[in-house]
Amino acid sequence: MGTHFANPLGTIHGGIAATLLDSAMGCAVHTTLPAGVGCTTLELKVNDIHAARVDGQTLVAEGTVLRAGRRTATAEGKVLDEQGKLIAHATTTCMILRTDG
Repeated sequence: MGTHFANPLGTIHGGIAATLLDSAMGCAVHTTLPAGVGCTTLELKVNDIHAARVDGQTLVAEGTVLRAGRRTATAEGKVLDEQGKLIAHATTTCMILRTDG
């Protein structure tokens, strides 16, 4: 991460972690869906634990499905730095977008 993602305090803006988490959890949910079926975020809850640095630090986001139903799915995720330190964690509820009614 670089300075172009910095907030006024000089650390990575929390919205960056939220974006990484939303993408990781959404992709995790998407892996449970059949071809042609999509999903979108209904709810996102993010907990920022530690500030991420702007010195080129690498962040990794992981998403895990908790439950995938016919109409909704839930997942959890975490953002880690290169040493495995927890930067943020989150939960989401996704709406399943089916074309079959």
